[in-house]
Amino acid sequence: MVFLHHQIPSRKRPASSLAPPVPPPKSSKPKTTAAAANPTPNDAVGTPAVDKMVSILAEAGCTLVIPSGPPCLPSDPPKLRRDLHRTFSSSENAPSLRSDFLKGLSSYIQTPQNLRRVLTASTRSESLVRHLLLVPSIQVDIQNMLLEKLPEYFHVDSYPSGPSLSLEDDVARLIINHFRWLDFIVDPNALAEKLMQVLSISPLHLKKEIIGSLPEIIGDQNNQTVVQSLEKMLEEDSAVVVAVLDSFSNLNLDNELQEQVITIALSCIRTIDAEHMPYLLRFLLLSATPSNVRRIISQIRAKLKFVGISNHHASQQSKLKGKSRVDNTEASILDALRSSLRFKNILCQEILKDLNCLEKPQDHKVIDIWLLILIYTNGESLQRSVEKLFKKKIIEDCIQEAMFDQCIHGHKELVQDYFLSFISLSEYLLACKEQKARQFSIHMYVCLFEEFGDTYSRQEVLGSLVTHVGSSVGFEVSSALETMRLLVSKYAHQLIPLSSHISGILDYLEGFSLENLHKVYEIFSHLALLARSSADSYVSSFANELFMIVRKQVSHPDLNYKKMGLVGTLKIVSCLGYATNDKCPSPSQKSNCDEALELLKTALDSCKQLPLPLIMFYDELTEMLDNNTLDPTVMEWIGKHVGEFESIFLSDLDGGKLAANESYCGLEGELWMNLDGDISPICLNILPLASSSLQSASSLQVLPANFLLLSAIERLTNQGSLGGIDALLGCPLHLPSSKYFVGSEWKSLIGKQKHIVCASLYYACNWIRELLNAFCTQITGRFEFTSQATKEDIIAKLLKRLRNLIFLESLLNNCLEKYSLPLPELHPYADINRSSLLNQPHHMGHIEKKLKHKKTQEDISPSSGRRNNKTSKASTTSDTKGKLRQPTLFDVLEKAGVLTGEEVPNEDSSSLSTKERSCESSQKHPCDSNDATIIEISAVAKALEAQRFKFRPLLVQCYSVFAFSKSEASCCSDAAAELPLHLYLLHDLHNKLEYFNPGKQLWGRCFSAPVGFTRMTVDEFLSRVEPLFPSLKKHFDSAICLLKEGDETCEEHWNSESTSAGNPDIPNLVLSKYAASTSVFKKVLHCFSAILNLPGLQTDTRALSHLLEAFQPNKIPDNFFAGIQPNLSPGTAEYLYFGAYSFFEGVLDIACAFSFMLASESLFTLESVVTSVQKFVSKLEGNGKSMQYGFIQEAVPTLSRKLGISAEKILRHRWDDENLDNGWKSKGETVQKILRIYLDNNGSTPDLLDELSSSILPQASLGKGKEEDDRHDFSSLCAGTFGVWYKILHEENLTILNKLIKEATALKRTRAGAQHETIEKLLINLHQCVNVVVSLVNLCKTHDKVTLHAMAVGYGGKFVDSFLKVFDFLQSHFQVHNEQIIKLVLELQKATRTIQTLCSEAKGLRQTSITRKIPATKRSMERFLFCVKALLHTTSSGLTFWMGSLKHKNLTGEVVSSQVYADVNENSADEEPDEAVDEYPPESVAVEEDTETLSE
Repeated sequence: MVFLHHQIPSRKRPASSLAPPVPPPKSSKPKTTAAAANPTPNDAVGTPAVDKMVSILAEAGCTLVIPSGPPCLPSDPPKLRRDLHRTFSSSENAPSLRSDFLKGLSSYIQTPQNLRRVLTASTRSESLVRHLLLVPSIQVDIQNMLLEKLPEYFHVDSYPSGPSLSLEDDVARLIINHFRWLDFIVDPNALAEKLMQVLSISPLHLKKEIIGSLPEIIGDQNNQTVVQSLEKMLEEDSAVVVAVLDSFSNLNLDNELQEQVITIALSCIRTIDAEHMPYLLRFLLLSATPSNVRRIISQIRAKLKFVGISNHHASQQSKLKGKSRVDNTEASILDALRSSLRFKNILCQEILKDLNCLEKPQDHKVIDIWLLILIYTNGESLQRSVEKLFKKKIIEDCIQEAMFDQCIHGHKELVQDYFLSFISLSEYLLACKEQKARQFSIHMYVCLFEEFGDTYSRQEVLGSLVTHVGSSVGFEVSSALETMRLLVSKYAHQLIPLSSHISGILDYLEGFSLENLHKVYEIFSHLALLARSSADSYVSSFANELFMIVRKQVSHPDLNYKKMGLVGTLKIVSCLGYATNDKCPSPSQKSNCDEALELLKTALDSCKQLPLPLIMFYDELTEMLDNNTLDPTVMEWIGKHVGEFESIFLSDLDGGKLAANESYCGLEGELWMNLDGDISPICLNILPLASSSLQSASSLQVLPANFLLLSAIERLTNQGSLGGIDALLGCPLHLPSSKYFVGSEWKSLIGKQKHIVCASLYYACNWIRELLNAFCTQITGRFEFTSQATKEDIIAKLLKRLRNLIFLESLLNNCLEKYSLPLPELHPYADINRSSLLNQPHHMGHIEKKLKHKKTQEDISPSSGRRNNKTSKASTTSDTKGKLRQPTLFDVLEKAGVLTGEEVPNEDSSSLSTKERSCESSQKHPCDSNDATIIEISAVAKALEAQRFKFRPLLVQCYSVFAFSKSEASCCSDAAAELPLHLYLLHDLHNKLEYFNPGKQLWGRCFSAPVGFTRMTVDEFLSRVEPLFPSLKKHFDSAICLLKEGDETCEEHWNSESTSAGNPDIPNLVLSKYAASTSVFKKVLHCFSAILNLPGLQTDTRALSHLLEAFQPNKIPDNFFAGIQPNLSPGTAEYLYFGAYSFFEGVLDIACAFSFMLASESLFTLESVVTSVQKFVSKLEGNGKSMQYGFIQEAVPTLSRKLGISAEKILRHRWDDENLDNGWKSKGETVQKILRIYLDNNGSTPDLLDELSSSILPQASLGKGKEEDDRHDFSSLCAGTFGVWYKILHEENLTILNKLIKEATALKRTRAGAQHETIEKLLINLHQCVNVVVSLVNLCKTHDKVTLHAMAVGYGGKFVDSFLKVFDFLQSHFQVHNEQIIKLVLELQKATRTIQTLCSEAKGLRQTSITRKIPATKRSMERFLFCVKALLHTTSSGLTFWMGSLKHKNLTGEVVSSQVYADVNENSADEEPDEAVDEYPPESVAVEEDTETLSE
């Protein structure tokens, strides 16, 4: 059925005038037998009335009584119609003749045979009835007569399927057909009403026939009645909906009736039968116009119930053959939607616009996904828009995985035609940077693979994934491999025959990260395990090929290939050596366990001579043991290999002392850090191994990884206990004598000796790190094997070992500052994610050669270095900081602009206190004097941090030390000397948190991550650090208390604790309470903010609540909840948020007494709390729970207002020089952040900007002294920060202007009085923005800094350019608000004139920082000029507009000689407009432009 138009007639009771004058006699034979016999002419004219009718026709030239066939009509039918009309209207006895004729005709057609005769057309002309209907005087009577005959023929073949007779044999249809396309209708209303009466009692097939013929019968004369009648008929019988829609499509309706028809059709969406839905949708969509398209789309989305309704159907679909009726219906609906969307592009645009405006997840439906897919399938023009919208909805959690499941599962036949579109959309999402989009794409791929079991479809899915794997984009490759890993874990058997389609992944291994290598080999290992058990020789060869590949990689001399082979080997071993996979597939093959052992031996043999591959082998093996249960045979082999640890690295002691004091390369050694005292039976041979041959020295590289593997084996074989190796926790370390770190002994060492000393300290640091990693597992509560006394002993030793670690790293950092040395790598995973520059072997080799050359010179003559002290001092500095210094990843990223200075882990000296800087400066120049260098324990180890990625990482379980602190009655109440311990762990925790921060993943991954840490999810990490939250608060409180006590060193307590830990007595190592407390203060705030901003924390209510509970104040002030209704209940999330905010607000008050930097860090933490509240609120609103929380509407505004007050407090606080730490010059970026917070969280930002620009900044620009500071009351606004304030005010003003432009474009022309106030307010806000930019630009008249002038020109041009977008709004409302708009333009003109002067001066003085911004600014101002001209000319206001050239004046207003040559007359003519600005009345608008600009 084709739809094209509209309408329905009404069924009013027929008027009396419409009845025939002489109704047919009811007593006549109802059913004559004449149908069976041929009537004679006498039978046909047996009554006087019939005779009279026959004679009238005969006089007009028509012979009615003929033996057979239709009546004989004259050759000129129009003459027949004229004669009859004249007879019935103009003759003397016309009324009686008309009455007799109608009586005769009525009697005549009582016989069915006669009725058929007069309805039948002859070969030369139409039927007699057709001609009679064209006689005006009797048309109405003939119409009524025929329509009343219809019920007598309803019974003829009225089957549900419709009439089976042809048109010539079906009298009812023949009668209806005579009303089509009449030349005229005398009384269309009467005809319509009569038709509606007949329609109400007609059978279904005839109803459809009549309804479909209505447009051809009635025409356009009575559409209103038809529409109303058809509407009522639809309410009574929905089965005629298709015919009604067809009739509506063919009616020529006006706009009002068209809207009424669409409303009728929309009301049928919920009630219509599914089989009729495609027709209804096609009618609605093809009837769409710009005025009603939104209503149609929204109603279809709201009322249409589509796929995903029946889960039972989904479960049974795979068992059915062919397409079910439901599938046919749904396919027809999709086809109707698709064809309509293709036919009308306005529908696609409106759907995208409508979906884009939806914000809440509950407003989205399954049909939305299908609509987007249909638009995506129809063509390429809108595919990009669909992709962006789809990604946006996924990121906002509006389109969820469950909705996609409803689209796909159980609807294979339905999705089949759109399969490639789904694949294409999945490809786009998988290539997105946003993790949510990639996760959704993974789900899409898995669903498509599950639903489509045919080979072609699955090959398409796998082929698409392989394409992503070869993209060389890290996150894209990782997501594609994760998808394959999920598929292999579920459908490994089905993937075996398709293995040839994914084997191409092995061609891309060189560019994969370690994480992706694990995924690749996990995929192929699972397939190989299944392939080995397969009887198919082709399939089983897959495993042999994989084994061959990894053996080649392991044997390859290149380190990268060897790493690939190690990962692949151990991943295969984890599958083959699994305890339950010990079946032998066939006698001709080795068992899985034997194959695993052979692979392990091959890998170990290839790595024995190379430390880095061996480290990686041990680490990967340890990770495998922690996550898999291996066969006992494999475990036995690993344990046997690890048993060699003691003979290589340990030595026996005699009474806790060395058996003999030997010299190693001229270095004396001693035992350090003996926690077991005289009973210690062994020591760790670091110095002997470090000073021996190269092979022995390289074994120290393997020491930490070897010990980690040893501890893993011990735990597995001893039920989690490390009691068998607990002597290693307290055993001493054999290191160089401590005398080399005191006085001038260091200078007496040659280069090789210094190298050995640094290497010994380095290996000792990493040994202790692995001790912490291993033995912290004994106190985390996961194992119940240790007694309380044993646990306490372990805790005490761990605290001492952490103190040893800090001590060693402080010494090592000091040594590296004096002697630059590239440390050997103990964590080979970092270089996979490292910068490409650092991966270049030639680059690294160049550095190594220079360092080696330097060390060789020192080896030859250490005294010569002392003789040339000045030279060596300068060269040392240049070597350390110049080309010879090994570039770190941070250097490379900083140079590339990826990292800012603030992100580099080496804290800026500006953030240090005065005492910290003095300590640091003494470390920077160690050769300036012969005195020992003071080493601050809590200072940032800059030289060490540059090579931190080479260190062994601390595992997450080490953070359990946070919960254990030793409190002693001493000068430091509870742990002043323990603060460095906590600071050390906080620094490491913050680095790991940065790894999970989406905004700084590149920065976080620069650090060495533990094996398996990169595969740890955010939720897993949160669950591990969640118990630390109370400890963080405890140490934060301790730091605050120590800050209040003052800045003094804590020699006694630190030395006593250091001595008890076995640290040598090094007098120049000191601890500053102030420095340590300040660092702990900042690190706790950083960690809190990082945890609060972790993705997904708002959905993990338990972890969020625990974090907020840990940072609650002792008591929340009573007035803190002022204005919040209803009252908040303690324990709820909203209450905890307010409590945490109150706590940090109190911290900020305390910090203001100590340091500007501490106060600013506290403010940034408050900002992170407010940001988290906003995310929390959006999550609740997205889940439809906003009504359950009374604080939703008021929490964010209240906290934002408090945040703005806190920022203002910092900006106004009177900071002295000591609290500022190096003055305001280095605080620009911090002041910028604080000022943004102040402006963004103020109740009325436009008013505040207006006040600051017009009142506060002009005062600051007048002078630089303290007296000037007192005038404006903002101590942070001074000469050093004026440029920052100026820039931020410009940027915030631009932001507000852009928001106002969006509001203006959304407003239409004024139609109601209520909107008048909105426009007035908008114009006022625009005027405020203009006032701000004018005030800021005019500051250049009193401030001569070039940077300020450059910002004025740049931001002024941007402002004018944005302001141009509001001219359409100004023009539409000019008639009503002309005075305000004129004032607006005149005010902005003040700024443009000053900008013109700035541009002219900059050109003359050749100030390139300004001149490069002039062209864009000039173009914007020229466009502004002509927009004003167009505005005034297009409005019939009679305003005066004139344009002239400006005088060439400087900023002070003095006229200067122009660069444009002109005679005196021309100059005077040009000057007149400028002088006349104030002479014109307010109704005049003067717009002047620079002469040079106009001439261009």
